[in-house]
Amino acid sequence: NILGAVKPNTKLLLLCSPNNPTANSFDFDLVEKLIKQFQGIVVIDEAYIDFSEEESWCSKLSNYRNLIVTQTLSKAYGLAGIRLGMCFASPNIVALLNRIKPPYNINSLTQSKALEALTESSNVKEQVAVLIRERETLSKGLIELDFIQKVYPSQANFLLVKVDDALVRYKQLVDGGIVVRNRSREVGCENCLRITVGTPEENEMLLKTLKTLP
Repeated sequence: NILGAVKPNTKLLLLCSPNNPTANSFDFDLVEKLIKQFQGIVVIDEAYIDFSEEESWCSKLSNYRNLIVTQTLSKAYGLAGIRLGMCFASPNIVALLNRIKPPYNINSLTQSKALEALTESSNVKEQVAVLIRERETLSKGLIELDFIQKVYPSQANFLLVKVDDALVRYKQLVDGGIVVRNRSREVGCENCLRITVGTPEENEMLLKTLKTLP
């Protein structure tokens, strides 16, 4: 379907995998087909890759000169405040980007914080492992509730949940002091809430609150 929508002047395809708000990853073979057949640049946004069981597309960069992979320190590393992302691509693409980027696009404080976080990445991996376990526990708890129709598989730090009436459930949770995202306006996500996986205590409070809803 994506290749069918490509026009003669289409220069770039952007894929978010794992996706937001669905939390799933695109099929490897289908993405590879896009990269091979599309004549332009394919960008894969891997903002949530640290929470995924799938291998990063960075491992395939040497195979495809038209592939760009982007990642961020905003999610698993918890550094959204420094607004730092990363781009991985072939030497030719990187050289071109270096020609057009501002000469001082990352300040020294941001660089220092990023290097510190990357040096201590073992701590992040431990935290991610805890989150993945909590994601599974939360998913099992949610699907037991009568008004929840489906909990979609997740490769991210959140769950997409289909409920009977998203607006009603959203307001009930907000009234209870719990903020989730109503994604009903997204195509294919009618009556869906996006729930971020919290700490064990937060997840327990969420399930307890949901069980009291009429």
